[in-house]
Amino acid sequence: MTSTDKQLCRTAGYQDETSRSRQLYERALRVMPGGNSRHTLVMDPYPVYAASGQGCRVTDVEGEQRIDFINNYTSLIRGHADPVVTAAVRQVVGQGTAFSMPTESDIRLAELLLDRVPGMQRIRFANSGSEGVLLTIRAARAATGRSKIAKFEGCYHGVYDYAQASDSSRPHNWGDSQHPSTTLEPSMARSLVDDVVTLPWNDIEVCRALIDDNADQLAAVVFDPLPAALGFVAPDQSFVEFLREITERQGILLIADEVLSFRVSCQGACASHGIEPDLVSLGKIIGGGFPVGAVMGKQSVMEVFDHRVGEKVHHGGTYNGNPVTMVAGHETMRQMTPEAYGQLDALGDRLREAIAETVGRRGIAHQVTGRGSLFGLLFTEAPVRDFRGLVAGLSAEPGQMKVAAEMLHHGILLGSRGVLGCLSTPMGTDEIDAFVSALDESLRVAAG
Repeated sequence: MTSTDKQLCRTAGYQDETSRSRQLYERALRVMPGGNSRHTLVMDPYPVYAASGQGCRVTDVEGEQRIDFINNYTSLIRGHADPVVTAAVRQVVGQGTAFSMPTESDIRLAELLLDRVPGMQRIRFANSGSEGVLLTIRAARAATGRSKIAKFEGCYHGVYDYAQASDSSRPHNWGDSQHPSTTLEPSMARSLVDDVVTLPWNDIEVCRALIDDNADQLAAVVFDPLPAALGFVAPDQSFVEFLREITERQGILLIADEVLSFRVSCQGACASHGIEPDLVSLGKIIGGGFPVGAVMGKQSVMEVFDHRVGEKVHHGGTYNGNPVTMVAGHETMRQMTPEAYGQLDALGDRLREAIAETVGRRGIAHQVTGRGSLFGLLFTEAPVRDFRGLVAGLSAEPGQMKVAAEMLHHGILLGSRGVLGCLSTPMGTDEIDAFVSALDESLRVAAG
């Protein structure tokens, strides 16, 4: 066996016939459909099972270690088992994990978040990003008296029907680019076709026509300032400014889904564009590794939740604001100072530049995307600006998933969307160099 072969196999023990991962998957198939409770964990022929995590590294059940560049789909900005967060959680667990009474813990996290994000004046907590998005949409309907929403083709906003419509758009069903079809999964009510307006990303003129045509029925426009489902293809600054202007003019609320993109800066992603949305949905990093969701917004909109003035949106939840999540979230976000974000920004810039140099050196057409601690690599000739361009690029250059799978064998953990991921604060230049080395070798192997 050559030294290269040894390197290729060093974290591939899960593929052995007698591997623990294989055994666990066979057990899982007997009790869960498809053997999982998250489709994002699906791998061919079966997933690698985790045993533990520390800092920016995860050890699987075979005892092999990888550098984690996906961090539970961007939710672990402090990495695994952050000592400050872990100590705080241990203390609160010993005092009780949930009560039919409020505690100070959610007030502290609420104060911290509202102090950071411009224009946001009130917040409520839930247990997932999907719930956070759902609550923003219900709040918008209650505040405006309208029922329709608009969202962008191909963008994922959780599992709420109205937010997930058009997540399944593909060439066979997405219709005319001037009037994108609202596509539905089989589990969704057919009536959603009439309740959701699907918009094209980064196309001001088409969006203007569609929003104006439906303005008197639209409660909100939902957008993600840096959507993962679009490969982190950023909106043009003029496009974001247009969304803010047209929604204000038409009395439509602008909802920013920052469940994922909130990690790009201390104030969130919208602040970098110089706009203030009416409502923001949050999740992932604000829970410090525990289930969390939130809706925050301007006081005039958020009062729809206020029981003292009518409670237009009823919002319960057995584990909303539970002290374990709130303490973990507070300790995580307290540590994420402007300096901490600055260090992640510098690492992210270094990684994106190195990815571009490495892929370009091999003469491969590509586009590097992302911002701050988020990064993506698209193998495509034409620059991608929207969802249809992304699908066309991936169809023409299908090697992205092969490269990501190959990197797993080189000790780099990515997600199910290809070479797309995020950084965490325990990382440094050594981890960036390891990623680039693994990418270079994986490109060589994938090329055959």
